[in-house]
Parts: sequence; structure tokens; C-alpha cells
Amino acid sequence: MCCGIFLMMYFLLPLLMAPLHVMGEKITSKPILVNGTYLNPELGKYHARLRTLSRSCLDIKKKFGVTADGIYYLTTANGVVYQAYCDMTTAGGGWTLVASVHENNMNGKCTLGDRWSSQQGSDPKRPDGDGTWVNTATFGTVEGATSDDYKNPGYYDIIGEDVSVWHVPNGVQLQEWSNSAILRYHTETKFLKDNGGNLYHLFMKYPLQFGLGECNKDVGPSSPVVYDTGNKEITKNFYGPAIRDQFEPGFVTFRVFNEEKAAMAMCSGLKPTGCHTEYYCIGGGGHFPEEAPRQCGDFTGFDWNGYGTHTEESASKAITEASVLILYR
Repeated sequence: MCCGIFLMMYFLLPLLMAPLHVMGEKITSKPILVNGTYLNPELGKYHARLRTLSRSCLDIKKKFGVTADGIYYLTTANGVVYQAYCDMTTAGGGWTLVASVHENNMNGKCTLGDRWSSQQGSDPKRPDGDGTWVNTATFGTVEGATSDDYKNPGYYDIIGEDVSVWHVPNGVQLQEWSNSAILRYHTETKFLKDNGGNLYHLFMKYPLQFGLGECNKDVGPSSPVVYDTGNKEITKNFYGPAIRDQFEPGFVTFRVFNEEKAAMAMCSGLKPTGCHTEYYCIGGGGHFPEEAPRQCGDFTGFDWNGYGTHTEESASKAITEASVLILYR
């Protein structure tokens, strides 16, 4: 793929340098390089990014020694080229942002924008909801990952060993993500190796469907985390006081069921010990029976006792209004 790009540039450059004819008028195009220097610095930056085209941010770091955080070009096994954010500094770097879960409207229970659960209401006839966790549909932009849901081809294409999770306040600009995050943590157990190398394959192994399992019995992988920002106590206190005995902080857990057999995708920073996972886990299947559709949505029942009230079962406003960024390495 990389060679193809350079060959393309080799044949295109003479054309770009040649005179152009528009409506009978001769126009002489300017050179893009003078004495090895780009006349357009932004074009130079673009070409520099293409030189490190790889399958993941870890590949870029290993092959080219890149140490700067930022947006890079990646390619899939099938040759699809896309942009991704690379965290090249945390815990040795090489982390690729593949997705973000952003709650755009807590009042809109499983409506437009709830891509990580269901956009078609709480419906027992659609037990797996939109199926976003196990399909190859992509959406959003890397720069807009804290303003809307985001999923790039790396989600299903990159084969990794660990995940990193960032909770970043909604709307924060990319260059401020790391410093603004209210929580950042990563795994070091290489748990993805036993689950297909990414979340796409993990959820193929542990399907997200209403009624497919029971709480505390049919739980997917759970891994301890190492904190980069925050700690266990801070994590615990972001959630409602009435349910803090329902989980153990300091973990990330996948595919859980609540008391009514509703499926949730991810408990960020937590390992459930009780059956009320709807108050602190995100994403999931397409049906949440209890007082449906009150718990249905990407951030499930975070607002059970009022939006951001931080009382009884309700989560804090800070965690409710923070996008969950998911990175692989």
C-alpha cells in the first residue's frame, strides 16, 4: 500500500508540474518543492504522515521511532486508509484510538445517537440492538470523538493485547484530551490475546443480547487496570452512593447482565459484584425491561434518580458528561 502511494506520487508529480488548460486558457501550475523544501508546509506534513503508514500506532512507534501524540494515517488488511489518534507517551505509547462512546441525550432513551445500544427503542424483538459492537460499520471523526460517537476500522482490524480507556469531558478539543481527562487507565494483562485481539472478536465470543445470560454468572472478561489519571476511590465516587457496594473499582469488565437479563457491553473502571449494572455500565443490547425504556441508551440508567444528581443510584454529572475513549495496543 505504501509503495503504491509513492508510485502514484511519482507519476502524478510531472502532471502537477505541467501547464494546465482551463476553458482555453493556459495556466502554469507552481512547483510543490523548491530545493527540497515544500512551498506548502501543510502538504509537507501530509506527505510526512503518509511515510509512516502502518497497521497500528504501535507499528508506527516500533518501525519509525515516532514519539509525538497526534493523528496518523493507518491502513487495514484490506487496504482501507484512515486517520486515527495515536497516544505515543502513556505507559510506553503505541496506543490507537478506535472508538468513543458519547451520550448525546440522556432523555432520548434508545433514540437517534445511541449507536452503542439501540437507536430504535427498547425492543425485545431486537435483543442485540444496533449490533455496533460486532459489526464493521464506522462513524464519526477522530477530532470529534468527544462530541459524538466514533468508531474507525481499527476497532475490528487491529489485533492488540490490551486496552486503554479515557473519560474525557464532552466537547474537549483533541490536543487537550490527555490533560482534561477525569480518568485514564489501561490494562497490562494482555487479555485481548485470548479474545481475538480486539473488542469486535471479543463480543463475537460474548454476544450482547437481552435474555442471553444472567447477572454474575455469564460475565465476559474482566481485567485489572493501572491508573494513569485518577485512582480507585475517585472512580468509585463518580457513581451513585446507593450502588457503590455493587462493584469493585480498578477493573474493566465486558459483557454483563443485570437482574432483568439486559446486556451491557462495558463497565469502565469497574468489576460488578451485584446485579444493578445498569447504573454504571455502558452500551449493550436492544432491550432493558425495567420500566422500559428508562434504562435504554448508551449510558443506560445513569440518570435513574435524576440527571447528574449524584444521589441514590444516579451517577455524577462529571462521569455522565464524559465521553469514553477506547484505545488498543
